[in-house]
Amino acid sequence: MSTTTRRTPLYEVDFASDPHTAYRRMREKCGPLVPVDLAPGVPATLVVGYEQARRILGDPMRFPADPRAWQKTIPDTCPVLPMMEWRPNALRSAGTEHDRYRNANTAALDAVDQHALRFLVEKVAHETVSSFRHDGTADLLAQYAWPIAFRVLSTLLGCPDQLGHRIADGMAKIFDGVNATIGNQILTQAVADLIALRRHQPGNDVTTRLLSHLARLDDTEMIHQIVTLYGAGIEPLTNLITNTLLRLLTHTDFSGDLHAADASIREALDTVLYRDPPLANFCMSYPPRPVDVDGILLPADQPVVISLAACNNDPALGTSPTLGNRAHLAWGAGPHSCPARSHAYLIAETAIHHILDTLPEMDLACRPGDLIWRPGPFHRSLSTLPVVFPTTR
Repeated sequence: MSTTTRRTPLYEVDFASDPHTAYRRMREKCGPLVPVDLAPGVPATLVVGYEQARRILGDPMRFPADPRAWQKTIPDTCPVLPMMEWRPNALRSAGTEHDRYRNANTAALDAVDQHALRFLVEKVAHETVSSFRHDGTADLLAQYAWPIAFRVLSTLLGCPDQLGHRIADGMAKIFDGVNATIGNQILTQAVADLIALRRHQPGNDVTTRLLSHLARLDDTEMIHQIVTLYGAGIEPLTNLITNTLLRLLTHTDFSGDLHAADASIREALDTVLYRDPPLANFCMSYPPRPVDVDGILLPADQPVVISLAACNNDPALGTSPTLGNRAHLAWGAGPHSCPARSHAYLIAETAIHHILDTLPEMDLACRPGDLIWRPGPFHRSLSTLPVVFPTTR
């Protein structure tokens, strides 16, 4: 990779509006390892090759997730810093510390009753869609997908609505890379308040189980476990539900097959996780020394970011994935893979089932080309998903 190669900015509106064309051009010009800017003056390598990504994700010794050396070179005002900075959690740790955090989180999440979770999602989905089903129009992102992700996750974490809204506001600012420093402050304080609440009032929830785990997490560590769970919950889950609904509304053959029972909602979700995963570019690592990947020397202490979207659609894999194929990288791979994928699948699947059953005749309220995708180097997220449907009495 030549040092003079122009870096592709991942933060601009043009990239957000058509990332797959951008990935194709990157691959044609640079191969599987692409020089990019995550923000102005923040260089990184974007991995767009599936095989290269699998190797990197499975090699935490050469590609550790700890960003502290890189972080020393980045100003506090950097818009992507809150998304990438070191935190005492499994996502940004290695070795025994990673295992300690990972075990605590896995134990707290595995204790969630799947039947109770499905009932909760169905209840929240019913209440949510009831608020607009008589209107004939809705924004499925703001009025359906986001409220479900927010309310379900807050319930699992034992978080009251008032605290949850503060957490969601801070997280949205971090994902967008706009006012991210302020968002980080809002998020941290709100999560600290949640932890204090559950220390004094324990419940049957993930936060309480983390507090009581044998790992004996202190308050600072607790803050960052909850921040990670919210970060992996509200925004990505909202985007997964919304992106799947968009595909159903705009791909007639796919939607027709779905309603004819030729494909399950789970398979529809996997199709979206291949094409437009909610976290399109993520799984950052920071090699502590220069490392050779297929003849390309990646610099030390500079982010290596996996393009989950580009790798899933790598032409080297051959034909497009078939329904039911779950070999995509949307959940990550290796020691930092998502520990809550079964929960996310269940929540998204149940929410989509409910809206399709309740409003089977809904249509997109605008041309697909008029939809606006939020800019940002990490997520694949619409600004709105407007629909129209016959009113019911």
